[in-house]
Amino acid sequence: MPDINYEKYLIKEPIIQSQPALNVQNRTFPPLIYLSSAQIPEIKYNIEFGWVWGMPQPNPYLDERVGEYDEILLNIGGDCYNPEELGADIEYSLGDQILSISSTSAIFIPRGVRHGPLKYKEFRHPHVRISILLGTGERKYASAADQKPGTEADTNIDYEKYLVRKPAYEVIATTPVKNRQEPASMTLMNRNLVPECNIYVEGGWVWGMPDPNPHIFEHVHRDFEELVLHFGTDYEHPEELGGEIDFSLGGQSLKVDKTAMIFVPKGICHGPLIWKKYSAPHLEMAIVPGAGSLAEADPGGHQEKMQKEGY
Repeated sequence: MPDINYEKYLIKEPIIQSQPALNVQNRTFPPLIYLSSAQIPEIKYNIEFGWVWGMPQPNPYLDERVGEYDEILLNIGGDCYNPEELGADIEYSLGDQILSISSTSAIFIPRGVRHGPLKYKEFRHPHVRISILLGTGERKYASAADQKPGTEADTNIDYEKYLVRKPAYEVIATTPVKNRQEPASMTLMNRNLVPECNIYVEGGWVWGMPDPNPHIFEHVHRDFEELVLHFGTDYEHPEELGGEIDFSLGGQSLKVDKTAMIFVPKGICHGPLIWKKYSAPHLEMAIVPGAGSLAEADPGGHQEKMQKEGY
């Protein structure tokens, strides 16, 4: 057994915030916190997760706000066979600009920039909203009225440059894998997509027992931490995964059988991932802060494996 009990880095029970005065219908509200310093004290990230399964009421339900840290917002359609279709038309304000969104997408929000409100124009099918706060394990915002002098957004900026409307497809396994998104998973954020954003975010759907199994082998990120999220498609029961995965971290087997976040410290070997059960589609997401390119992030260790094998 390893000297460290890596079970402490597996979060299967999210923090559910105390119910705010505002009651939002047709979405997971308040959102589920799957990573924070309250769960892992040394963490400098805060990740909220939730489904939208109808036209939210009230609409809009988020006020304009300002953050002291960079943030990434992910809007991911829930149809694993048509993953780029969001299932809604929404408007999101960033700075002084309204961004119209109707596809699976990601928004980079630099610290100090006003953002919100979020308004739904049309709803078609369920989708996921994920917020990744970078640099702090606690989630704190100021209202736009309380914004500090000197942090006001530059009105000359075209904030469209911070919106990734279409994923890139660059994380390719060394061998074809049946029953999961092929030929590559979706890269939702990296430095090529948004030059100011130095974080790698990618995810791919699994819609059956993967073959070969495992197809993600042992590997290590020597310079970067990694955050791995698995979530299912049952919006009425967002903690249900739809499978069971044996995830090896530091030589210790971790059982992932619910929607879960795994924190992988830099330099710690992880993998293989072995699917033990499958019952419903689910998405596997890798988040690598500080790694802005595929070569730096190498989610799944596929790039290193291809180099070793002479691909």
